[in-house]
Amino acid sequence: MADDVPAVDVSAAMRRASDWSAMSAADRADLATALRHARVARNAHEEYLASRTVGERLADRIASFGGSWTFILLFFAFLLAWALLNTVLLTRRQAFDPYPYIFLNLMLSMLAALQAPVIMMSQHRQTDRDRVEAQTDYEVNLKAELEIRALHDKLDALREAQWTALVALQHEQIELLRGIVAQRGAAVPNAGD
Repeated sequence: MADDVPAVDVSAAMRRASDWSAMSAADRADLATALRHARVARNAHEEYLASRTVGERLADRIASFGGSWTFILLFFAFLLAWALLNTVLLTRRQAFDPYPYIFLNLMLSMLAALQAPVIMMSQHRQTDRDRVEAQTDYEVNLKAELEIRALHDKLDALREAQWTALVALQHEQIELLRGIVAQRGAAVPNAGD
């Protein structure tokens, strides 16, 4: 099906369409026809998924997991277990990270240092994805606007043709009425005579 659709440079067509009022009627018709038959709708999510590299997929997975309730609950359980293990269960001598948990603090700092760039990469990808979706929405909206304008032009042409036919019919009826009045006027004398 996609092979049947003519290739149209939508970006160039959009630049041309941005000054719709300055275009001639023929140019508007050509542009509307080209865009009407061009397929501009696309699945930005599929494009996004297909264009990701291995590192980007990994960053998205890590960011997705890091922003989930599963991560929050597991991380809370880990912190609670760490504190219980080093404070209550192990004696001061056996505790590998006694209170104030300096080693835990170091690990959390390293985790934050690694997690921040991963989240930023994922957000950057999301921004790119949003940009593609916005461009797709713009192209679809432009095509819809051109379709609506073309329909308005067709309706205006139909209305104009109907008005012309109606005026011609009215002139014909007036002529017929004049003929009838002329025939009756000759056959019936005026009431004032």
